[in-house]
Order: sequence, then structure tokens, then C-alpha cells
Amino acid sequence: MLLYARGNEKDFLSEDDIREAVYSSLEKLGYKKKVLAIPPDFTRYHSQAGILTQFSYKYYKEYMTDILPALGTHFAMTGNEISNMYHGIPKELFRVHNWRSDLITLGEVPSEFINEVSEGKLNYSWLAQVNKILVEGNYDLILSIGQVVPHEVVGMANYNKNIFVGTGGKDGINKSHFLGAVYGMERMMGRADTPVRKVLNYASDNFATNLPIIYMQTVIGKDESGKLVMRGLYIGDDYECFRLAAELSQKVNFQMLDKPLKKVVVYLDEHEFKSTWLGNKSIYRTRMAIEDNGELIVLAPGLHQFGEDKEIDRLIRKYGYVTTPEVLDAVDKNEELQNNLSAAAHLIHGSSENRFKITYCPGHLTKEEINSVNFEYADLSIMMKRYDPEKLHDGINIMPDGEEIFYVSNPALGLWSFKDRFINN
Repeated sequence: MLLYARGNEKDFLSEDDIREAVYSSLEKLGYKKKVLAIPPDFTRYHSQAGILTQFSYKYYKEYMTDILPALGTHFAMTGNEISNMYHGIPKELFRVHNWRSDLITLGEVPSEFINEVSEGKLNYSWLAQVNKILVEGNYDLILSIGQVVPHEVVGMANYNKNIFVGTGGKDGINKSHFLGAVYGMERMMGRADTPVRKVLNYASDNFATNLPIIYMQTVIGKDESGKLVMRGLYIGDDYECFRLAAELSQKVNFQMLDKPLKKVVVYLDEHEFKSTWLGNKSIYRTRMAIEDNGELIVLAPGLHQFGEDKEIDRLIRKYGYVTTPEVLDAVDKNEELQNNLSAAAHLIHGSSENRFKITYCPGHLTKEEINSVNFEYADLSIMMKRYDPEKLHDGINIMPDGEEIFYVSNPALGLWSFKDRFINN
């Protein structure tokens, strides 16, 4: 059932348009006495899920009893982050998802299915788990709110990923990440129909039909002045809502280049990117665009740690970002990686496979720490003077000395690829 659908790569929705879309869609659903909202956390600040959640709260008022940010493995939102992203909503409504304990199992995707979609590479089953309040809360409406955009784990973010990963558990998060990594990021990113999506859809179709979920999916792009605008909004309860959003996002957020890039410079906003677990989007989203023996420079003033989770941070520090064969060998030999497959997947995601150089310029990590995980290091202050985000624009820039770079101001908003590399994968 599609309640609302609007968008194209030239369109944008004003605040009045968004309010009307939310109110008219919710009105079609009829009276609801208990509502749960599942929006993203602060790492998806630019999704404009904030305004959708605010309008939903204004519509339902006291009947929206709980808000559960889809944290996945991320840190809980701070009070300031809640105030900035979800202005006007009482903080006492916000719950914190614990991906290791706050769980209920809806069902199990059989190993035969995983083996089939992974082309024989994996042979484990997959637990479809969600935060227990989705079931025990007895809600008569669950609003899953977020942005559809190219994604390194699932191909295109959101839809049921917001449920089974964002409020999911250790088994589902670990194994879905590992499935995507083993299948191959270049074969996944920017595609709506992937092995991980097939697993999530299996779980939705077989185990979650009794959950009263309505999806609110945004597509975000930039206008001619560089301002973020909502290019599309799709509201509904099934795959069609996601499919339409994914088709638009492929047009809005995926930049196909005629030739590979020698040097890419990516800026990570210090309020949004505090770990390489998130900051490595600079690698994921540009890797298909960078030429062999090229270089990626990551300006990361907010970088404090590697993992968002203490155990995953430890594993990243221990094993480092090495090649896929090296990670797979480490998984075979080490039980601690076998028990943390999302960490293993992340190590694969963060590797250039020795194809290009990755230079991190961190605000709060030392050269020794950066080098220890197999990244190159450069001083942030020096590199910020040379590659000043205030003076650069997205795309090709020619520096005063004639050097050509490709600049990305926010890797979370897009995907870049050299045409031949995308087609051949």
C-alpha cells in the first residue's frame, strides 16, 4: 500500500509539502492510540528524518509514546543530538537500543537460503531479531523513518534494514555485514536487489507481517547552490515504497564518472564522523572511482576512535584494515572474529585491497594509531590549509600549483564510480 509518492531529480519538497505529505498519509491510516517511531540517529542527521519525525509527533501528540532511534551498533544519542535533530520532541520519549541484549527473535532465515544468495560462499542461518519493544509494546503503528541512499553493506540503505539492522541484534548485524563483504562491495553498492536485501526481504515476508510498520523514505540531494533538499518522499508499507525511492536515489546520489580519479579528498564533518566505523564511508563511497595507485585523503577533524563499540574498536586495532584474503584467513583462525563478523566485514570494507593509498588526517588520533591499522597519516592542520573545505567545491578542483583533485564534502550523501568499473562488477 503506497500512501504517498513524489520525487524526481529536479524536484524538491518544501517544508509545507513535507507537512502535508505526512499529515495526509497518517490521516489515511485512521485513528491510532499507541505509536512508536523508529528514526535514525545523529549519524544520519542529513536524512531530514528529523522533520518527518517532528511532524509525526505533532500529528499524534501524546499517542506517540516511544521513539527508538535505529542505532544498530552506534553510540546512544546525546541530549544535544536529540535536541538538534528532533527539535521540540520531549527527550523522555527516546529509548536506547542495545544490540546485544534488547532483543526478540521473530524467526530464522535458513542456511540454504543464505547459501543460495551468497553464491555458495556462506552456509549459516540468520536470526531475524528486533528490539523487543516492537513486539511487547503492543503498538498499533510503527513508523520507520529514514533515507534511501547507496550503502556499502546492503546496496541501498533503509526500508527493512532500519528494522532488522537498526533495531537488530548481534547475529543479524554481524552476519548481514559479512554476507555483503564476502559477496563484494563493488557488486553491492548502488544496487537495490542484493543478497543482503534478499535476506531482509525474506525476514519481512515471513516473520514480520504482524508488525504494523509504515515506512517514510526520503531521497536527499543538493540544489544548484549546494544546499541539501528533499528530492523525494515515499510513504507506504511494502517494497514498492522502497523500490521507488531507490530508483530516484540512483539518479540523485550516484555519480558516474567517465574516467577514474587520481586523487580524491573527502571531508568528514566533526559532529557526524567520530570513528572510522562511520568515517570509512570516505573509502566505501569513492573506491569505485579511484584509479589504481591513486590516493584518497580523508580530512577527519572529529576522529576519536576506530569502532563505535569498545570490542569492535579493539578488534580493528588488533587486525587492521588489510586485504580480503587476509581478513578471511584471520576469521578462519580466530574465534573472536568469528563471533564478531561485522568487525571482520568492516575490515574488508576499509581496505583498498592494496589498489590505492588511503591517507587519514585525524583530529584526535596519533600517527602511530593510524599507521597501526594500515592507513597512511598526514597532519590535519597542514592538510586543511592545503585542501581548505571552505574554498573547495564538490567535484573537480584545480589547486594553485596545478594539482587536480576531486573533492567530496560529505560521503554519506552519495556514491561515485568510474563507469567501466561499475558495469564490469
